[in-house]
Amino acid sequence: MFRFLNIVIISLITSIVSAQGYYDVTKYGIPNDSTFVGKNAIDNIIQKAVQKGGGTIYFPAGKYLTGSIKLESNITIFIDAGAELHFSDDFDNYIPMVPSRWEGTTVINFSPFFYAYKAKNITITGRGLIDGHGRNWWNYSEGFDDKKPKSKWENTFFENNKNVLAPPDSKWLKRGFLRPPFIQPMYCENVLIEGITIQNSPFWTVNPEFCKNVTVRSVTINNPHSPNTDGINPESCSYVHISDCHISVGDDCITIKSGKDEDGRKQAAPAEDYVITNCTMLSGHGGVVIGSEMSGGVRNIAISNCIFDGTDRGIRIKSTRGRGGVVENIRVDNIIMHNIKQQAFVLDTRYAKSTIGPVSERTPIFRNIHISNVTANTKDAVFINGLEEMPIEDVSFSNIHLEAENGFDIHYSKNISLNNVFFSGVKTSLVKIENSSDIDLKYLKLEKSTEEKPWVSAINVDGLFIDGCRPKKGTKTFLQLSGKTTSNIGFGTNDFRNVSQVVVKDYDVKKDAILK
Repeated sequence: MFRFLNIVIISLITSIVSAQGYYDVTKYGIPNDSTFVGKNAIDNIIQKAVQKGGGTIYFPAGKYLTGSIKLESNITIFIDAGAELHFSDDFDNYIPMVPSRWEGTTVINFSPFFYAYKAKNITITGRGLIDGHGRNWWNYSEGFDDKKPKSKWENTFFENNKNVLAPPDSKWLKRGFLRPPFIQPMYCENVLIEGITIQNSPFWTVNPEFCKNVTVRSVTINNPHSPNTDGINPESCSYVHISDCHISVGDDCITIKSGKDEDGRKQAAPAEDYVITNCTMLSGHGGVVIGSEMSGGVRNIAISNCIFDGTDRGIRIKSTRGRGGVVENIRVDNIIMHNIKQQAFVLDTRYAKSTIGPVSERTPIFRNIHISNVTANTKDAVFINGLEEMPIEDVSFSNIHLEAENGFDIHYSKNISLNNVFFSGVKTSLVKIENSSDIDLKYLKLEKSTEEKPWVSAINVDGLFIDGCRPKKGTKTFLQLSGKTTSNIGFGTNDFRNVSQVVVKDYDVKKDAILK
């Protein structure tokens, strides 16, 4: 009797789940032993769900082989623990080509592995694995030979992209076709990606474009030894939340972008209102990077409570002349960096070679960037590099503990503040400033005295105020001044009892450069 009742109850539950739009793919002829490319079958299941207003496409434990999957509104892809969704490395499984964006330029390209266009309420979730088997794509990208006859994919790509607004220096104009992103929703609203493990992406991994209200949480991304396989790249989106992710990739771990050059300015879609928190980043060119494709602008970004361990750089903001766009209102707080191979922080508007020109829509602007509560073990501390015609402006560093070989290196910048910065292991000047103005240095600290290099080197600096510094015994020189435009150098309350020479001036420095 009880057994009969249990069967009835289970049947009722199954019916209710089915009625609510729950589709177990194994019930629709898709085997879980990776013997069948289920692209069309999966598309058919999604269409069945769409006809009923949406639903959950469920992958139970097992291995599945598929091509590109297009998500529609109100569709959830649920990849359960023990389930592995493997994507075919046959390029034919990603055609027909679709509207896409590639490194900030609008194109028609191979379908992303997970793709959505103008959809709402889409989700990829679960504790399973998705594997892009990207090596064929990587090999093509790395070994392309433009002397060989064009393939059918190249012919299709060129036919679809005759009028693309590609930057003139784009290498991919010679490559014939482009690798697709792994997950790319475009013009979508309410996007959720959570829990899953992603590996071997062909190109950028999680790449929302022109989306609103995007959440990426508790996602693990592994793309080792692979070209341009950035982790999470939300581009020209608004209200983005990235949290609790673990990332180790062949390029940048998390990158914020908004389009490249003329095409990016034409779209005029900024990346705005992003929160990045509680993430760990291992292998990668940068932990969190803004740019260099930022022609639509980047604003209102909060980065906090993250650990970078072994990335080439920590926080990197980069652009170049010709790109245009404004990066502003950036807050970085409570970060730990370990074994950073190059710089802990980079702010650079000379990412590519260029010549000085008049300020225009092509001129990048960085301003209002504030960094606090950071502990970093790195080779170089900070590199700030603005333009003659457009200095980087309004940047502060507060409560920073740096173990580094080289200190701050600041060029063409304005309104820069360092407050309570502790250095250890530095072999050069703690702060080197060139062609900049309005610099405040307060409460700089050095673990051991330095006899070889001055604490601060200022070359053609107009407006430098130093306060609260107390060098240790054995310090030879505190401040070295150079350059005929160096002026308005002021001191607050410092303790220079242990310094042999407080100021050394080169011959070209004006007599009245130091304020009385």
